Amino acid sequence: MCTGKCSRFVGLSLLPMAFICMIANLLLMFPNGETKWVDHIALQVWLMAGLLGSGLFMLCPSCNAIRAGGKGCCGEGCCGNRCRMLRSAISSIFGGLGSFYCIVVSGTALANGPICSLNDHSADDILNVSWIPLFFLTSESYLVKKELWELCKDPPNIVLWHIVLFSILLGFGILQFILCAFQLVNGLIGVMCGDCRKEGKARGRTRMVRATGPALGTLICSVQFPQERRRLLRISDVALRHVDNHNGLSWH
Repeated sequence: MCTGKCSRFVGLSLLPMAFICMIANLLLMFPNGETKWVDHIALQVWLMAGLLGSGLFMLCPSCNAIRAGGKGCCGEGCCGNRCRMLRSAISSIFGGLGSFYCIVVSGTALANGPICSLNDHSADDILNVSWIPLFFLTSESYLVKKELWELCKDPPNIVLWHIVLFSILLGFGILQFILCAFQLVNGLIGVMCGDCRKEGKARGRTRMVRATGPALGTLICSVQFPQERRRLLRISDVALRHVDNHNGLSWH
């Protein structure tokens, strides 16, 4: 597979992952989909690993990877391809750092668990309740003992909410890190070797012009008027010159 096609695949994969991570991080800020628990959420939510690390930080690598697989501002040809691949490789480094940040924060959040209250309380008593990271203080892992979840009363369903959303961030963070590492290698290969798609297009264009050569010669010979014959000869000469210059051949 060509380096350009690989870059486009990586970019189109990273882009939706970035938006999903941003949405997951925003949902973590509102446990159970309610706004009254905003002051009682885990520290890792405020670190914005999904919104920044695997979200905004990932937009640049994904867009650069997509551009590296198409026609960017640098134009077509060998030099343009290498320029886009180099920019994609550099941005993949920042994307890898952002995804690694998301992995660390999400893993820590899953290990520590959410902040919750042990008793049921009405909305008027929320400010007078002691909120603690319950599962961080216990010796047993709440991830494998579901019966411990019932100890957390408020916010409702906070344990499941915490586990699902941070698991999404952790999983996508790992995928993003792998894709950014792959794109770094793929971009460096593209810088050194270029994009095989452009070479194939050039050869196809050359074959097309060469194949039409005999037919064009027959057409030129069949024209009786000298002016028309000279005009066709100029068109043929310009077409062949353009193709050969595109392939790096010199005219003498």
